[in-house]
Amino acid sequence: MIKKLIAVFSLVMTVAAGPVLAAGQHHKVAIHVDQNDPKVMNMALNNAQNVTKYYDSVGDTVEIELVAYGPGLLMFVEGKSPVADRISTMSLEMENLSFAACGNTHRKMSEKVGKKVPLMSEAKVVTSGVVRLIELQESGWSYVRP
Repeated sequence: MIKKLIAVFSLVMTVAAGPVLAAGQHHKVAIHVDQNDPKVMNMALNNAQNVTKYYDSVGDTVEIELVAYGPGLLMFVEGKSPVADRISTMSLEMENLSFAACGNTHRKMSEKVGKKVPLMSEAKVVTSGVVRLIELQESGWSYVRP
């Protein structure tokens, strides 16, 4: 009888403590942009803001990396990005957000125009956007494609 009471008490305490123990978790999210579409770019940025707001509200933290390649790289092209102002503002307001630009796409884009295409200072160039997404997912990051 006492063993049963101890088992029930332990179960109740475990269930009751569950949400308390869950608070403070750290999440990692990779957001993928491969389209030159301002709606998609804005949705990706909205996703980053909304995810951050949610996890902040429940006492968790989140690290977000937005990876752009192919036509989506225009998101980071200096003077051509339709979301440049948002990226600049968000990079200052959200320390948990980083931007990765595909080096393969950047190199091909630069070769096509005959000069190095300038990228926004907020974007860090990675060797390959696709490989970066693979690496993030293999490291336990959640994947989102708006």
